[in-house]
Amino acid sequence: MKKKIFYSITLTCMMLGACSDDFTEIAPTGALSDSALQNATGVDLKLTAAYSAMDGERISRQGEGVAAGGDNWWTDVVSDDAHRGSTDSDNTALFQVETLDWQTGNNWFLGRWSALYGGVNACNAVLDLINQVEDGDFTQQKGEALFLRAYYNFELQKFFGNVPFISVENLVNFEFNQPNPGPIWAQIEADLQEATTSLGSDVVNGRANSWVAKAFLGKAYLYQEKWDDAFTLLNEVVTTGPYSLNTEFVNNFNFAGENSSESMFAIQFVSDDGRSFNGNGAGTLNFPGGGPLGTCCGFYQPTQDLVNAYQTDAAGLPLLDTFAATDVTSDYGINSTEDFTPFTGLLDPRLDYTVSRRGIDYNGFGPNPGKEWIRAGFSDVSGPYLPKKNIYQADEVDANRGTGGWGSDWSGINYNVMRFGDVLLLAAEAAVEKSSPNLPLALSYVNQVRTRAQNMTYIQNEAGDGAAANYQIQPYGSFPTAAFARKAVRFERRLELGMEGHRLFDLRRWGVAQQVINTYIANEAADISKSDYSRFGTYTEKFDLFPIPINAIDQSGGILTQNPGY
Repeated sequence: MKKKIFYSITLTCMMLGACSDDFTEIAPTGALSDSALQNATGVDLKLTAAYSAMDGERISRQGEGVAAGGDNWWTDVVSDDAHRGSTDSDNTALFQVETLDWQTGNNWFLGRWSALYGGVNACNAVLDLINQVEDGDFTQQKGEALFLRAYYNFELQKFFGNVPFISVENLVNFEFNQPNPGPIWAQIEADLQEATTSLGSDVVNGRANSWVAKAFLGKAYLYQEKWDDAFTLLNEVVTTGPYSLNTEFVNNFNFAGENSSESMFAIQFVSDDGRSFNGNGAGTLNFPGGGPLGTCCGFYQPTQDLVNAYQTDAAGLPLLDTFAATDVTSDYGINSTEDFTPFTGLLDPRLDYTVSRRGIDYNGFGPNPGKEWIRAGFSDVSGPYLPKKNIYQADEVDANRGTGGWGSDWSGINYNVMRFGDVLLLAAEAAVEKSSPNLPLALSYVNQVRTRAQNMTYIQNEAGDGAAANYQIQPYGSFPTAAFARKAVRFERRLELGMEGHRLFDLRRWGVAQQVINTYIANEAADISKSDYSRFGTYTEKFDLFPIPINAIDQSGGILTQNPGY
């Protein structure tokens, strides 16, 4: 069923052109006439196209295609969670993103901008068509289109900050060149508020419902520090919604756990026979440079800093203030043929489901042999680790491995745009920050996440007779102060959501990106000592927003204005 749905998505995009609207282009009407679409079937086709735009794959897109996808993996390379990966000379534009050498003409910024406005235009096309259909009740479809428009605009807002809002009327009148005087939170809120009342509450795989709309509205409030409003909605989703944590953490990242109780809103990727047009094309670079299946291309490597964050104390709690003082032993600078002594200290077991380390099982493919699977050289900035959450399990290769146009891997693993573990921690954050803080509730929500990690199945050693490392994790006993609770909640988001595309945006909205990232760069330079980290710039306030792509400014005839500092 899933495969058939996505074949229809591809066909719909080709028929309607709704997936190919660039910000300043007038898209062709497509193969079907307007009158032929003015019915329930037409509305459903266009709505499917609006969902399809989530993966960034569309006709006539602009910019870097790998930057267009909804998993936002490449934003992690700006943060302390990930390196760009591969060799420094491969894809100079992304190397410039990681090293803070940001040019307004960088095609990675344009790739995401173009994809998101394609999504906005696809949603507006649905809303316009509903306005033209005289008979039928399209309340649900309108709610889904409004939710999706809010989602695409939310992404634009958190990426670029000052963005134009494109309305249905703008679409109808071909008025795409709108100014960008500031944030568009009011329009995002309005769409999500209407969506919460228009959408049904039933859970349908790959589709929005009222619970998801409430969670996103709560998240929008949280991004604006409207803590009380955020808490009300997020807490309602947690306490009365139909979602729950998976028993196994890894089921958020494999075929067996797709659309499970924890998955609230996910991009529905699938690997097809032959070329996988419905696989994750945006993640096609992020497989080992070699590895057990001879994959490409060694991008998206976790940092030493992220690995260090998973250290715990004797009580099984994170080293909130001191994690960077000691390093988890790595095989950096050591070839696979050379001896290596693994780290024996205490670790959060989520580490080895998030990061692949030498000597630890790699998603069922056997122990990671180290440098043999790392494309980057020791003099590159990328380090010795591999990602795991985006890589299929060995016993699910047939179900999840697809191919792209040049023989690359297009994974069929769903990407959870929002999962219940994320919402629990958002609710915990709001509970700490609201006008009347509720620290016991925040403690409870954080401990639900930690208890799941404590009770899940741990990665096993090669002999299969015990844990692969010295895992130790316990829930917190208390949150004695709001300051401690704030620190604990924020740290837990990194541990739980590492390598899922959230870290940079969290650091920015907390107002700590400048301090954290500059400290990380200095620490990582000492750890990846054979590389030249003097090539990194300094993170300053301007980097809290990506630059508006110069292509978009030029195409707008100068109506768009650039973000400060660029």
